[in-house]
Amino acid sequence: MTTLAAELRALPPSCGPVRLVAVDGHAGSGKTTFAGRLAAALGGAPVVHLDDLATHTEFFAWAGRLREQVLEPLAAGRDAEYRVYDWTLRRFATTAVVPAAPVVLVEGVGAGRREVRPFLARLIWMELDAAAARRRGEERDGPELAGFWAGWARAEAAHFAADPSRPHAATRVDGVTGRILPGTVGESSTKSLTCDITGI
Repeated sequence: MTTLAAELRALPPSCGPVRLVAVDGHAGSGKTTFAGRLAAALGGAPVVHLDDLATHTEFFAWAGRLREQVLEPLAAGRDAEYRVYDWTLRRFATTAVVPAAPVVLVEGVGAGRREVRPFLARLIWMELDAAAARRRGEERDGPELAGFWAGWARAEAAHFAADPSRPHAATRVDGVTGRILPGTVGESSTKSLTCDITGI
């Protein structure tokens, strides 16, 4: 991770003083794990989880909340604070603070959508096809969430059909091995990057 972290720190700021980096991919592709490992390699970079901004009725209608509560404050050089959705209580119940750090990560399905891309210094895509990612997610969440996954899969497919992120990603990461794929930005010249996300 150190090579990629160093490259990200060296990028020009993209959102005020912040280098905003998105980690996108299908649900179940390993985004959260990868973002956590990358944040650690960056010395504890803040991570915005888009699951905190989505809701049961608005899987992808969070762009306005992200812009107003996170992107605009960071662009102005201020710390951001956003409301966090509680998926059990089904309402926004708490808040999270995002310092205007040198690098801030945004992870979640649709993190590289067109409304966000103008603010990004780098878009990272987790390379795992939708069917494999869904199987992984269903195994993780158990049969009680099978109905949720069915609805989610339809919404995700519609989102990426209308607004694909992958073509805009400079860096692609194998969702099974965690290795940066050859030919993409961030590839180490000496060895493959790994983050041990197999089985997630």
